[in-house]
Amino acid sequence: MSEGLFPGIQGAADCAGWADEAWVLMERLFPVCRSITGDGVRETLAAVGERLPLQMHEVPSGLPVFDWVVPQEWNVREAWIKDPAGNKVVDLSQHTLHLMSYSTPVHAHMTLAELRPHLHSLPDHPEWIPYRTSYYREAWGFCLPHRQLESLPDGTYEVFIDSTLTPGHLTYAECVVAGRSEQEFLVFTHVCHPGLCNDNLTGIAVATALAAELMRGAPPRLTYRFVFAPGTIGSITWLARNESRLGQVRNGLVIGLLGDRGPLTYKRSRREDAGIDRLAEYLLPRIAPGSRLIPFSPYGYDERQLCSPGFNLPVGRLTRTPNNEYPQYHSSADNFDLIDRQALAESMAACAALLRAADREACYVNLNPKCEPMLGKRGLYRPTGGGHPGAFEHALLWVLNQSDGQRSLLQIAQRAELPFDTVADAAQALERVGLLQLRED
Repeated sequence: MSEGLFPGIQGAADCAGWADEAWVLMERLFPVCRSITGDGVRETLAAVGERLPLQMHEVPSGLPVFDWVVPQEWNVREAWIKDPAGNKVVDLSQHTLHLMSYSTPVHAHMTLAELRPHLHSLPDHPEWIPYRTSYYREAWGFCLPHRQLESLPDGTYEVFIDSTLTPGHLTYAECVVAGRSEQEFLVFTHVCHPGLCNDNLTGIAVATALAAELMRGAPPRLTYRFVFAPGTIGSITWLARNESRLGQVRNGLVIGLLGDRGPLTYKRSRREDAGIDRLAEYLLPRIAPGSRLIPFSPYGYDERQLCSPGFNLPVGRLTRTPNNEYPQYHSSADNFDLIDRQALAESMAACAALLRAADREACYVNLNPKCEPMLGKRGLYRPTGGGHPGAFEHALLWVLNQSDGQRSLLQIAQRAELPFDTVADAAQALERVGLLQLRED
């Protein structure tokens, strides 16, 4: 039966086609020079917008958002370093990580000694280019492999950065899949990282696939809001602009780092026992054996803002290997060699399962609580008695017995040791014949 969102999606094998489509989107977006503002973000969202109906938001620089201010808009056209022989030894056109994000404009000649403080490398990984930013302090810099840095000859270098840092806008986008209820499931992913595949093209691609698939199906019970925004300042800005309606958020997920070969890792919300936390604890081991649940901490991605004490939203985070826990993190080694289609498909299946379960999770009230109602005359029980009832018939009895308006379907599934979808199917069947009523929150 398994009605509801994403019918037929039970595991990674069912999401192989989604993963292939996601891969195509990631290949398109990988070369785009993104940052927390600017045309790279707009180009990224435009590509997503070819697949989803997006509502674009342009928030002006200088706008106060809680303790922060929307920054100036940054764009770059060209950036390079020429060695004493006139050869370009570092060039933004060759890799978007070569330029420190938010670098101010420069055109100068300087010695290697003068240039060195502006050069960033990874001595422990001498072939990789690091990812560096200077969002809130005016500076400039280049990033390059440490082996190349060590081989630069003495002499005079020409440095050129054709960038602008001017009043403009911060851009984010939303896709809303309307449900029968105004209560929302929030999916949040960051869109600001250039030249990094796992962090976070995978999050963008998975969110896009989930939203597109939701729109193809029957209307869900909950409303699903997908937010594509730059990290930290994007979620802070979104919260500031949506504070009056945050009470509608029933559950949520921050997603990213979904393509590497590490185990799925769910980080609990600040509440630690929100509905999404309980669903993740129940579902993930069944979808991906070896998955991990970790406690909340105020370090990470946009869950830090969504779960700040002034909001305390019921939002968890789903990744594979968390940020800073794999060596390729924030370097040029975070490329297509790092990610795996099977892992990406498993991440998609996990997200689909969480969204489907959140849509079906509810408390019901038994409208005929005095003894068992006669299920056979309603077409819900086998016509021949004497045999052992199957899982679905067991679920009918458990749901009827436990639906006192206080116990949720997840709690019933756990107590009955039955699959959640089987219990949810039973509740739907009982509701259709007038034996159950959804408890309105």
